[in-house]
Amino acid sequence: MGGSLSAVSETSIHQFTVKDSSGKEVDLSIYQGKVLLVVNVASKCGFTESNYTQLTELYQRYKDQGFVILAFPCNQFMNQEPGTSQDAHAFACTRFKAEYPVFKKVCVNGQNAAPVYKFLKSKKPTFFGTRIKWNFTKFLVGKDGQVIDRYGLTVPPLSIEKDIMKALGYEGDVSKY
Repeated sequence: MGGSLSAVSETSIHQFTVKDSSGKEVDLSIYQGKVLLVVNVASKCGFTESNYTQLTELYQRYKDQGFVILAFPCNQFMNQEPGTSQDAHAFACTRFKAEYPVFKKVCVNGQNAAPVYKFLKSKKPTFFGTRIKWNFTKFLVGKDGQVIDRYGLTVPPLSIEKDIMKALGYEGDVSKY
């Protein structure tokens, strides 16, 4: 029902290498000790404006506390990321002032799914299985590289701010911040 996954031997997101928007390899171990929000993004989706706006706001608010957003453009959902990886990067940085990394376009589902996405999905399947349903699915990853939670496309980034704060180590009742 949710799509099968090939065995994932990695135990942390920090064990993966991905490519940036220009094709240069990036070892995700550079993010050890950081809280990550991994998002499959698209520039032509009905959720683009609200998600990118809120992602940029969250990043600006928490980047100095060790929070990083990792954006992976994906064209698997009704061709809503039709351009090149560089186009997707330029769009995010120009239109939404994204200062966080925007990587090379990836597949998030199917046989050609990026290994990092196979890992993320295997760690937090949904009631319906592992398949990502649409753009802007978000995975919150702790400082140790473990997946904390998964949020669907209808969950606005700002609504998970308390989870981000908790992962960053804010103490006590985070509602007062």
